Amino acid sequence: MTTRSRRVEGTKIVQRRAVSAVLAAAALLLTAGCSSDDEGGSSGGGDGAASSGTTSAAPPSSRATEEAPPAKGSAEVVRTVAEDLKTPWGLAPLPDGDLLVSSRDEGTITRVDSETGKKTEVGEVPGVSPAGEGGLMGLALSPDYASDHMVYAYFTSASDNRIVRMLLDEDKPSGEQLGAPDTIFKGIPKGFIHNGGRIAFGPDKMLYAGTGESGEEGLSQDKESPGGKILRMTPEGEPSPGNPFSDSPVYSYGHRNVQGLAWDPEQRLFAAEFGQDTWDELNTIKPGDNYGWPEAEGRSDNPAFHNPIAQWTTDEASPSGIAYAEGSIWMAGLKGERLWRIPLSGTEASADPQSFLEGDYGRLRTVVPAGGDKLWVTTSNTDGRGSPEDGDDRILEVRVK
Repeated sequence: MTTRSRRVEGTKIVQRRAVSAVLAAAALLLTAGCSSDDEGGSSGGGDGAASSGTTSAAPPSSRATEEAPPAKGSAEVVRTVAEDLKTPWGLAPLPDGDLLVSSRDEGTITRVDSETGKKTEVGEVPGVSPAGEGGLMGLALSPDYASDHMVYAYFTSASDNRIVRMLLDEDKPSGEQLGAPDTIFKGIPKGFIHNGGRIAFGPDKMLYAGTGESGEEGLSQDKESPGGKILRMTPEGEPSPGNPFSDSPVYSYGHRNVQGLAWDPEQRLFAAEFGQDTWDELNTIKPGDNYGWPEAEGRSDNPAFHNPIAQWTTDEASPSGIAYAEGSIWMAGLKGERLWRIPLSGTEASADPQSFLEGDYGRLRTVVPAGGDKLWVTTSNTDGRGSPEDGDDRILEVRVK
């Protein structure tokens, strides 16, 4: 399989409304527990001289005492669930086992039967303005989906990146099942690169969003900007109660381009982030912490910055989606064209990361738990940076341990 191309995927905080006392009481219980696309490559300066090798950031003495999984694991593609998808980005499993997948460039959401692979277009999301690394990206189901049937989406509009929610009415004809989008959060900086795009509801039923700095590095350290951040908000788009900065959705800052979010069974949040020329990162996220960009890329001696638990050269990773399964974080690599396993002991890597599927399916974009020892993994070869082959793009079912 050919080597596939790489580049980095990639306002003030919007109006805020009051948050109910009920939500405040519920969310405050959680905050203590929750602790580049590609796409790496330089968008600005730097000499491009990358150190080689994958490293774990924490020495053994700092690792937690929780039981760790085996140092060595495995990943095997069980089957191809669906083929011939156009620029798939977000993936959201429905309660009946089917999958919703977004098309970044077409601005559509498709339902995939996870048993047969049959594809049915649900509808087109109005207002999507795809360009470069922007378009229709992350998807998430409401935590009350069984009763409200709401689907959340992160997309690039003509003026910004924003998050909307839409009613999914399965009784309507295919192509017409999406209701009008209700914008719950807007004003996230957009750019040709670094648009972030991953959204997920956490164990606290709050909505988390990974954003990029849109190529404007200074936004990452500006706590008044939603760019280069992890945001935490209510399902209505308000700053979540218990956030580290008063009346702000900012949960952590100093990020370059966050595209992977996942929680372990102890409700601890992990995030994958694109580096520029040298180091991509996997971080454990602590509310209010500064992750260093643009002053730091990868590990730093500056105590003001939260160091990653593992880092990779940009050629090895360029991470996007991540998921937790079988005691490890599993991380998709775009330019790296592989699936990384990072075994955990608490919030530290318990052994060196392992890579699987290297070059077998090209660029990998999204990883979602499929229950037990299974993952859904999407390829990303039709996004303008890959070399698509017959059948691209695909959803794979992968068994891991």
